[in-house]
This record gives sequence, structure tokens and C-alpha cells, in this order.
Amino acid sequence: MSANFEFVSSTDKPALLAFSTPAWLDATKAVLTELGYKVHTAATHSDFATRFSQVRYQVVVIEELFGANVPAENLTLQAFQQMTMSQRRHATVLLVGNAFQTFAPMEAFQNSVHAVVNSSELFMLKQLMEKAVADNDAFLRSFREVQTRVFSGGAKA
Repeated sequence: MSANFEFVSSTDKPALLAFSTPAWLDATKAVLTELGYKVHTAATHSDFATRFSQVRYQVVVIEELFGANVPAENLTLQAFQQMTMSQRRHATVLLVGNAFQTFAPMEAFQNSVHAVVNSSELFMLKQLMEKAVADNDAFLRSFREVQTRVFSGGAKA
């Protein structure tokens, strides 16, 4: 484990960011901090993989060109897209880039994320993030309720 890895308690709302563009990183970090998230930043693709495997992040925001010159070289996004749902179900994932139409469902589906955000609309990131998290929570509510009952022994066969 990295020496500078910050402890995450059970009451924290952890978020993980993977950005190459400092201005976008700062804007996203400010929004997440305002929303009460404990923000971690991945410096490299391997750092992202290590952090994501060790903490159940509630929100993950990835830049389309994180550590890459073209989207096809973004190893973090590729690795995330290849993960099974059980490995990433706990996180609401947003993808930020210049090529997207904000909140276009087919673009999000095509990139295996919950929402896409055009970088020109980062000024609305707080509202967009709140909506993406709320939509994902609503979508998974029944699954999580059943899962809780099964784990607590409350479900009957």
C-alpha cells in the first residue's frame, strides 16, 4: 500500500479522480469536496487500479484522455470497462471529455459509465454529479435492499 494512502472510515464518502488536465481536476475536486466526499486522486493507471481495488469508492470520475493522447490509449478506462459488474457496482462513474454531449445516455452506455460530461459544462458539475448519483441509487435500490436482507438472514426461500 502506498505511504500517502489516506485512511477511509466507514462514515466517509470516498471519491476517486483520474485526470491529466489540472484545471478539470481542480474543478472536480472542489465540487466533490463541497458535496462532502473524501477525494483521492490517481496519478497513473496503476495507481488508479490499486486504489480502486482497495477502497469501495462511491464516485469515480475519469478524464477521457487520462494518461493518453487518444481515448483508445486510456488504460484506466479500458480496465474499468472490462471489470465485472460485481467489481464496480458500488461506484457511480462519470467520464469527462471534449467529445461528449453531456448526459447522453447512449454515449455513457457505449463507454460503460453512468454519465458523460462535456468539459465545457464543468461549471454545472455539482448538479450533474448529484443527478448521476441519485439516478444510480434509484436504479440499484431494489437490488441493494434484497442484498441487505439476504446478508442479514431476513430473506426466506
